[in-house]
Amino acid sequence: QVQLVESGGGSVQAGGSLVLSCAASGFTFSTYSMGWFRQAPGKEREGVGSIDSAGRTKYADSVKGRFTISRDNAKNILYLQMNSLKPEDTAMYYCAANWYRTLLTFNIGTYNYWGQGTQVTVSS
Repeated sequence: QVQLVESGGGSVQAGGSLVLSCAASGFTFSTYSMGWFRQAPGKEREGVGSIDSAGRTKYADSVKGRFTISRDNAKNILYLQMNSLKPEDTAMYYCAANWYRTLLTFNIGTYNYWGQGTQVTVSS
């Protein structure tokens, strides 16, 4: 049974930091590309960061230089380090798995598995 379980969300003031984690099970994590997405109320889900099986990364312009996506294949965990948080980063954050190991994409339709999300709230 495939599971993606996010954790680490919470409330933080602008300028603060959070680290999100996504624990994966039920599939061969190391061979999948992974992504972090977010969805704010009334807005479409958007990609934040993507990492392929080789560790190459891709970021949305809105988070470049502030967020870092990484993975620990030995522990089957995906991370999102978020620094210099802004109120506009407030959203539900989701991790997702894509079985194309070398695909770096924010195309939601290409992702096979999704977590339930963790809420991030940034106050000004």
